Amino acid sequence: MPRSRIPEPIRVLSPELFERVKERTEGTLLDLIKKNKDTRYVTESPVFDGFRSALEHLRKDRGDDEVRDGMLLESYRSAIPLTTYDSYEPFVKRFLERNCQEDNVRDMFSPGLPYFVAVSSSTTSTKPKYFAKYKHPPGGSYETVDRSANPVSDNGGKNCIVYSLNYRQLVSVLNRDGDAVKKLPVTLMSSGSIRMQNGIDVEKDAWALQYTAPRATSPIAVSFISKYRSFLLMHALFALADTKVETINTLFGTIFIDMIRYVEEEWDNLLKYIETGELPDWEGTDHVRQWLVPKFHAAPERAAELRAVGRAAQEPGWLARVWPMLKVVIGIASGVYAAVIPKMRHYVGPDVQLRSLGFTASEAYIGTVYDPENLNLYKVASDDVVEYLDVSKEEVAANLLAPWQVQRGGKYEVVLTNRDGMWRYRLGDVIEIEGFDPNDGAPVVRYVERRNVALRLGGAMLSEEHLAKAILAVQDKLGPLIEFTVVIDDRNITRRVGYLVETQRELGAFSFAHPVTIITQLNKGPEADEAPDKLLHELCRLNPQFKSGLDTEEMKPPTIRILKPGTFAEYRRWRIEVTNSGSGQMKVPVVMWDHGAREWIYKRIDREVGRPVLAKSENPGQVTNSR
Repeated sequence: MPRSRIPEPIRVLSPELFERVKERTEGTLLDLIKKNKDTRYVTESPVFDGFRSALEHLRKDRGDDEVRDGMLLESYRSAIPLTTYDSYEPFVKRFLERNCQEDNVRDMFSPGLPYFVAVSSSTTSTKPKYFAKYKHPPGGSYETVDRSANPVSDNGGKNCIVYSLNYRQLVSVLNRDGDAVKKLPVTLMSSGSIRMQNGIDVEKDAWALQYTAPRATSPIAVSFISKYRSFLLMHALFALADTKVETINTLFGTIFIDMIRYVEEEWDNLLKYIETGELPDWEGTDHVRQWLVPKFHAAPERAAELRAVGRAAQEPGWLARVWPMLKVVIGIASGVYAAVIPKMRHYVGPDVQLRSLGFTASEAYIGTVYDPENLNLYKVASDDVVEYLDVSKEEVAANLLAPWQVQRGGKYEVVLTNRDGMWRYRLGDVIEIEGFDPNDGAPVVRYVERRNVALRLGGAMLSEEHLAKAILAVQDKLGPLIEFTVVIDDRNITRRVGYLVETQRELGAFSFAHPVTIITQLNKGPEADEAPDKLLHELCRLNPQFKSGLDTEEMKPPTIRILKPGTFAEYRRWRIEVTNSGSGQMKVPVVMWDHGAREWIYKRIDREVGRPVLAKSENPGQVTNSR
């Protein structure tokens, strides 16, 4: 929808919209209950003992359908508790057993067998989570996302779609005769969804490798490269060779930044490959070369055009000159990941639109983009049922609110009941209600933070939002940030909040009034050394408990250490290869608890600003497992 036609969210539902939202939500909820109430999860898990008792009473009731539907909804509201991954995990793990038997997994969470098993990127925990994903009738939000991911151009424009189709493992579901009746890829949510929406079953991979999707710059074979750097560079190579790129879709803004940084590093080589038509033999590409070589042709005129543009990454709007038809870059950049927006804007200039693909999670697709020009405004989708848990209330099911009951400005945790068989599942994401869509009454929300992903130190509980707001407030001292993570800095006996940040060194200091204007080089002297004091002030302002912890000397002031350029891109590459994940969803955690990850990143510290904290060891990466 054009920006001028996007209505402002309304503050309060009208009586008509109130009834419409209530009727739509209850209709969807009834469908979900009827569809999934007899699954293995519901009939076997102790979490649903009360619900099963209520269903037993209902079966004895001889009332008409309308009465029974009302009683079914009431049974759900009164007997389904809040659930977490703890109750879900024992059942989804049956899909991952060595000999996965059909009799043990059919109708596990929803009727039949799932299409794939989604695996989380382990951003906020040390081990991944798995979710069974089923194929549903057409017409839902996934199709909307699919259309947005690969839009049709009026001018013959092309789309650089940076998605992985790799999977971590392939599960064969066996019948009683030992024959495989279904093969389930265990993969990222984005990878599995693309397969499911486009009919790319794993059995069809040999066929898919030969083709290029409509309007795409890269052959499908590129999506089977598992090495992160090679994966991004190969997508970039095919895109650079094409003058008609209108859309670049990388799912996350951080991945877009990684890809363009790799392009900067390899610029001269990339142009040589385009000029000669020689396909590079980057690491991890041997298995797809036979399908890529015939599709990569010499383009000396294009190489000359790119040489004329030059590797001018320091100039605002560089990519708009690399691709004159470029209109949109798609990459999620909400919440703590909004730090990459200035860098994205610098690369593309003021006229290219930055868009999100929506509010997504491994568990479900939560919301569609409401305003394409706002990277953190979503309309809650109606495929599943979202309930809202007020973050200021006790964490019990009795405090859940329906979509028609929430208030503008309120902050709520998302609780999900979905087609894939999750029941009042605590997603852990906190949103703020911006209002309601005036057309159909659906809540319009902003993403705030992960709930309980915080640092407890010196009696202070620092939320994800506090940690992000504090460091973003000191960019006038450090220069604009690309990304950050937080650790407990335990180099001395009294611990501190420790920030590890990557700055936009090539951009230097940043004008927030003119976000694509370069003013000076990165502060390296007195101003940068003032950043920890300002950070301390911000943390105390945001959380009074932080000052109390300082006063009682339970902790010391925060520290800021600058990482070497490209650290977080290399972190994603390293984690993807260590965890055997696909190249589409790896994120940097706000708080880094993993011991191995901290050891890895400490080795890439460039320097400390402010008053350096003297470590007791010569090893700056010395860490403990204290949490």
